[in-house]
Amino acid sequence: MTGRTAVITGIGVVAPGGTGTKAFWETLTAGRTATREISLFDAADFRSRVAAECDFDPRQEGLSPQEERRMDRAAQFAVVAAREAWADSALDRGGLRPERIGVSLGSAVGCTMGLEDEYVVLSDAGRFWEVDPTYRVPQLYGYMVPSTLAVEVAWASGAEGPVSLTSTGCTAGLDSVGAGVQMLVDGLADVVVAGATDAPISPISVACFDSIRATTPNNADPEHASRPFDLHRDGFVLGEGSAVLILEEKSAAMRRGAHIYAEIVGYANRSNAFHMTGLKPDGREMAEAIRVALRQAKLDPQAVDYINAHGSGTRQNDRHETEAFKRSLGERAYQVPVSSIKSMVGHSLGAIGSIEIAACALAIEHRVVPPTANLHHPDPECDLDYVPLTAREHDVDTVLSVGSGFGGFQSAMLLTRSGRA
Repeated sequence: MTGRTAVITGIGVVAPGGTGTKAFWETLTAGRTATREISLFDAADFRSRVAAECDFDPRQEGLSPQEERRMDRAAQFAVVAAREAWADSALDRGGLRPERIGVSLGSAVGCTMGLEDEYVVLSDAGRFWEVDPTYRVPQLYGYMVPSTLAVEVAWASGAEGPVSLTSTGCTAGLDSVGAGVQMLVDGLADVVVAGATDAPISPISVACFDSIRATTPNNADPEHASRPFDLHRDGFVLGEGSAVLILEEKSAAMRRGAHIYAEIVGYANRSNAFHMTGLKPDGREMAEAIRVALRQAKLDPQAVDYINAHGSGTRQNDRHETEAFKRSLGERAYQVPVSSIKSMVGHSLGAIGSIEIAACALAIEHRVVPPTANLHHPDPECDLDYVPLTAREHDVDTVLSVGSGFGGFQSAMLLTRSGRA
């Protein structure tokens, strides 16, 4: 990333624990978990019956009845987050050329809720193998095309520049922001609306994760079910939400006197070419992504002040990325605080990477490291400083955020306080 530098000038978040960036940050810094019994459908027959749900009312968030009817829940999240990000940026959209506004959105599972709801109707709750299309809603085709999510954000943003949808599983939220940065660096846009969204808390998604026993069966204690790096962890907690960032070229943002949360100075992704859901314990591929991102940012490991971990709360992931940090950062891995916000807001699949980038930018802004909630019994295999239970005041100038996804995707991104790198 040479020449043009991307900076974050606006943040919008829809997340468990409260809609809006302020509510999101308060949830994190309070160490408050937003996990509970699933209420979006009757989960009585499922192995895992807990999730991190958003308390989201589309009407209260300013969506019209037509928008609510047209858009899947994931699209609603993204549009509301985008509107907040635009307002936060204080950009005068009237002074922008629409063809110079781009959109880069990520999602792992697209319009899952809309698709499932429509299948239930068209098949008469599964009674008919051949569904009856005469009962479909006009929006059904849009539900089947994940790029619809990016289109909705483009319409809401008046964006006539490049528009894309990245779907790389659980790293989609990191990869979409990386793609948005590249739009700016390549001069394809002057402003990019970048982020991700997912609303996967539906029977089909829960059943899929149940079948591979990836999610926690700790239904008796939902508040403490998400326990990354804890010896007694037993799977991740499914979540939902969206985060959208306004990215601008640094010099342009400075000329207009914009508030800059952070610069995005490095990004890389790798694949382990190994297994759909399995991870090698040595963390080699994630370590390589981290090294490339550091090299791109022209930073050495000593510059990293905080690591936002993937921290899903599965033994193989926690062990994998712990080794990746050691392999890529050396002794610095033992000195830098690490934490997982999934302990509080769950794992929203493709959305979580962007939600975590928003958290990283806010950590730089407020010089506070969010905690890893529910970490009462550290796993001896995970022997780094995981900031248990309580947020920590800390000089945060450079943040490393990582993601790991089914299919072998491994991504890393570096953010710095504006002016440091």
